Amino acid sequence: MEPFLVCENLVKIFKIAGLEVVALQGLNLTVQPGELMGIVGASGSGKSTLLNIVGGLDRPSAGRLTVNGRDLLKAADSVLDEYRRTEVGFVWQQTARNLMPYLTAQENIELPMTIEGVAPREKRAWARELLQIVGLWEHRQHHLAQLSGGQQQRVAIAVALANRPKLLLGDEPTGEVDNATAQEILGLFRTMNEQYGLTTIIVTHDPQIARNVDRVATIRDGSNSSEVVRRVADDVEATLTQDARETTAAAHVYDEYVMVDAAGRLQLPPNLRAELGISERVTLERADGGILIRPAAGVQPIVSPEALRAPSESGDDRPATSARRSRLGGRLRRLARRTKTDERQEELP
Repeated sequence: MEPFLVCENLVKIFKIAGLEVVALQGLNLTVQPGELMGIVGASGSGKSTLLNIVGGLDRPSAGRLTVNGRDLLKAADSVLDEYRRTEVGFVWQQTARNLMPYLTAQENIELPMTIEGVAPREKRAWARELLQIVGLWEHRQHHLAQLSGGQQQRVAIAVALANRPKLLLGDEPTGEVDNATAQEILGLFRTMNEQYGLTTIIVTHDPQIARNVDRVATIRDGSNSSEVVRRVADDVEATLTQDARETTAAAHVYDEYVMVDAAGRLQLPPNLRAELGISERVTLERADGGILIRPAAGVQPIVSPEALRAPSESGDDRPATSARRSRLGGRLRRLARRTKTDERQEELP
């Protein structure tokens, strides 16, 4: 199966007051058709920049970017306009970016179709279906002031699907709602993903999204750092129906990986570097089935263990996995979370 989205050595450089700021530096990402994916990272890591580029709102400075067969790096402005209107749906954190306050919920959903010239009967039928699936048909004549924050975001998801896009993008869609409402919204993203076959990417700072998506990619300093992949546990695979696999939390495990780019570079998690005293230099040794990385003797670590939180204080309650125990000595915890400590890339020859 051909990938739906391919980012290869993606670079984005902003020029601000005569200075160049590198937001993305050699990022690589592949997303399959129909995949539900999360992207996490701290503020300034480059995750929102990536979403804007994938959504056609900005252009990369270098690299390769194809979405559903389109080369967005070389696309003309008119092609990008059509791409944004017909193939991409956006859900933003701020309601003001999603909805018109002077329109009702139904009118907000019909507006994109009106702009595209959709026939009135088809427009009303599709708006009704979307309102029903997000559970707001009875609120169709309500304005934004009459809806809660969670209801507004559900309307926003319906608006994003108004022109039947193939790609749904969410930029911190749960950032302004409580935890219970956030889970409802993420559940609605999954429902849309499964019912309409949407390829879905959700950007957030919350590592707990791993429970709600198929895969989570972590971005640090504009590049891939790690991934968490959700799958059904081997010992229960044969005993569960398809519906039970999706709804039974105990059936899922979360495999964690450190990403290695085409040049052999990887980003070691800062908590692991501090714990092992890894600084700017390491030694590499061949080991059974892999490579053993050791801190170089006589070099002070660049991150102090005291600067890191204890596991009990981190608030990370993600399920334990067999991969976490086996990879890198079971110490790759909280890979989907970036600390505020500066880190550098380690380059493998």
